[in-house]
Amino acid sequence: MTEGLSSNHPPSPGLDIGQSLWQSCVDQLAQELPEQQFNTWIKPLTATVVDDFSKIIVFVGNRFKLDWIRAQYSGRISALLEKMYGQVILVELAIAPKEAIAKSITHQHFVEMVSAEESVTAGEAAPSGLPKNRLNTTLTFDNLVEGTANRMARAAAMHVATVPGHLYNPLFIYGGVGLGKTHLMHAVGNRLLADKPGSKILYIHAEQFVSDVVKAYQRKTFDEFKERYHSLDLLLIDDVQFFANKDRTQEEFFNAFEALLAKKSHIVMTSDTYPKGLADIHERLVSRFDSGLTVAIEPPELEMRVAILINKSRVEGSEMPEEVAFFVAKNVRSNVRELEGALRKILAYSRFNQKEISIQLAREALRDLLSIQNRQISVENIQKTVADYYKIKVADMYSKKRPASIARPRQIAMYLAKELTQKSLPEIGELFGGRDHTTVLHAVRKIGGERQQMTELNQQLHVLEQTLKG
Repeated sequence: MTEGLSSNHPPSPGLDIGQSLWQSCVDQLAQELPEQQFNTWIKPLTATVVDDFSKIIVFVGNRFKLDWIRAQYSGRISALLEKMYGQVILVELAIAPKEAIAKSITHQHFVEMVSAEESVTAGEAAPSGLPKNRLNTTLTFDNLVEGTANRMARAAAMHVATVPGHLYNPLFIYGGVGLGKTHLMHAVGNRLLADKPGSKILYIHAEQFVSDVVKAYQRKTFDEFKERYHSLDLLLIDDVQFFANKDRTQEEFFNAFEALLAKKSHIVMTSDTYPKGLADIHERLVSRFDSGLTVAIEPPELEMRVAILINKSRVEGSEMPEEVAFFVAKNVRSNVRELEGALRKILAYSRFNQKEISIQLAREALRDLLSIQNRQISVENIQKTVADYYKIKVADMYSKKRPASIARPRQIAMYLAKELTQKSLPEIGELFGGRDHTTVLHAVRKIGGERQQMTELNQQLHVLEQTLKG
């Protein structure tokens, strides 16, 4: 076994494969997460990989941290380890013993102690009576900022929380990263639990479901597995796209799905794409996903981004002037997570330099982000990307031709130019062959409105936006 793998020390050439694997996982998380988030939750972790690489035990400092890491990060850790190693590695979370105790026991005794204490493995309940549901109690409907981008999804989620087991079952919520899908799911669970405290609820990431299937195979405990999942009143499962190419997992989820619907329990799922856009998922499962209500969460519109910034800055104990919030919101457009990251940078910069929050200070705090955006996204780049996607010539963007095969991509490019750049309507019109600003406005409103109604168009725009943002 590889003992005491710590994320605080970089790997050296002499380290074995297990330690290098864990360190690679930590290094990847360091790139993906905001620095403060990484330093708080991931950096203090240590880990042990068993000899046959079937399991990794990740040690945390206390039960609160265990519960939080299990809810927020265990799915991603599982996915990274599987990607790096090439097959599923079961991730278990354990509370590390006090340092003195840790030094006085053998590693084998420690692993036996962890195995015996069911409370500290991912997916089990703590003996102290902590809920098994994995709900993050801070994520509620009350602190979710509502806007056009999430209004329909929020209304559907609220209905499910109020009258579970009836309409919108299953509820399938899709959208890009950082848009609030997970927040909505926790809000559903927390509201139902407040109204009906005895409800059996479970929030889980799809990767943890995969791990539970693997564990049931290894331990031959499928009866316990089915009892756990088939007896729920509400199942909240995040990122079902991770079921791709995992046949037995899909089979078990299909069985759980059917059992829950038969007893009028509710299922809420999230994904990065709409059901029929899922790759390598069995058709019968996709048809089940699509049998209830499918709703999208879009990137937040300007007014919603402003409200999010002002609200979150108040939670942090600071007041962000409205003009600063508008400046930031105009420059950070993709998702709520990026908005929060920008806000943290501004607040830290303000406190460190002991300066009031202003547009100039925000510009200085976000100079790297602004410079990357200005360098990467231009109207010309949008025109080329859209033309390539729809297989037309870039010159058609400026031409006076009006067939639908050209006019439609041109309108989409105008819409993206308004969404992703700081150009005014007249400036955009000029770059599209000298068109009037009213033509651009018509295109922006038309595509924006259709995006809310047409799943296929929304998916195409999502792909284009991700491509342009790199």
